[in-house]
Amino acid sequence: MPNPNLAMLAVIAASLACPAAAEYPDRPVSFVVPFPPGDLEDVLTRMIAEDFQAKYGVAAAVVNKPSEGGPFPGAAEVAAAAPDGYTVGSFVVDIPVVGPDVGVPGLNPNPFEPLGIFLTYPFVIAASADKPFSTMAELAEYSQSEPQLLGHFGAFLLPTQASFAAAKELGFEWGGEASSGALDCNSLASGDFDVINTTIQQLLPCLDSVKILATVTEAPISVVPDAPTLASVTPNLNISLWNGLFVHKDTPADVREKIIASAKETMASARAQELAAQTGAIVYWMDADAAAARIASDIEVSGRIATMLAE
Repeated sequence: MPNPNLAMLAVIAASLACPAAAEYPDRPVSFVVPFPPGDLEDVLTRMIAEDFQAKYGVAAAVVNKPSEGGPFPGAAEVAAAAPDGYTVGSFVVDIPVVGPDVGVPGLNPNPFEPLGIFLTYPFVIAASADKPFSTMAELAEYSQSEPQLLGHFGAFLLPTQASFAAAKELGFEWGGEASSGALDCNSLASGDFDVINTTIQQLLPCLDSVKILATVTEAPISVVPDAPTLASVTPNLNISLWNGLFVHKDTPADVREKIIASAKETMASARAQELAAQTGAIVYWMDADAAAARIASDIEVSGRIATMLAE
């Protein structure tokens, strides 16, 4: 018959040999933003880090990882980190939608799962107020005889791709297109471009002298609530440039829940909502399941746009 004292000693010995794991978090947490500091995703992720630190009593900070390769090398560094919640990615839509196809080691197959989406960049398609068109349909009609020059931040960006695809969908061609580092009130007033694809922040000083033809967002923008979304004009182009929090697929559920709880509170905070009011950014919290569905939709729409532009 087994000796109960010996069994008890074995249990005690095992517990001493394998001490209980420390509760997450018990050391500094890094939120990786693969862009330079200063833009909306950086500002909001810093708010998330500050609130996480206050909530859980450990150091938390944003680590900026800009690269000539765009956001993908920084995302690959997050993918290579231990899946323990101490390295969290703050990523644009391109990471899950385009990342697996760009050839960066570690991103194919997609190693990430979303915790949630918290920001939609307030991209708009705008023209000067003196232009003889006020809607995308009127732009399409006018462009049949007077093709318009489009300015954008880069042909690779999803809002730009959507602008190209919208022309095809509406049956017109841009007279030309070019990228620029600055697309603001002066870009239209000087005549450098006829139409620009930019963020509403760049146009806030001159909203009374421009026309917002459409917003490249999934919902209206607070500072121009009457402007239609591009998806309401061309339903096949329901896509936007957003940012969310991501972790490696092997990250434990309890760890994810703690990051989500803090980030969700941040997005509901007065200072996050004040930033939204000041900049026109759409700030919210979309949970993990809805974010995964959004990514699946964006992959489908992105593929549709690529097919349209290749024709």
